[in-house]
Amino acid sequence: MNRNWLYVFIGGLIEIIWVSGLKHSSTWWAWLITVLAISLSFWLIIEASRRLPIGTVYAVFTGIGTAGTVITEMLVFGEPFRWSKTVLIMLLLAGVMGLKLITDQNDKEVSS
Repeated sequence: MNRNWLYVFIGGLIEIIWVSGLKHSSTWWAWLITVLAISLSFWLIIEASRRLPIGTVYAVFTGIGTAGTVITEMLVFGEPFRWSKTVLIMLLLAGVMGLKLITDQNDKEVSS
């Protein structure tokens, strides 16, 4: 995994933090952490999108954030488990992984 994809992955993980922060923040310091997480997450995505296809970067970023947020809400905040959500998250992640694989193949073909 190159540095740009690492930026996308870390940015997606940080997105989980700030999305949960939007719902659960109730103090000034929790809101400060949320705002800092938003800023860092978007900076990482902007940096990655300078060298990778923006459509794929955004799809992977939001896929990680969406799946991670749903899982975090179930495991940490007591959101009820539903098989339908789990199956749809797996479908979403399969699409995200497919986009990354296709993008890596296209990058290798273009550089050849």
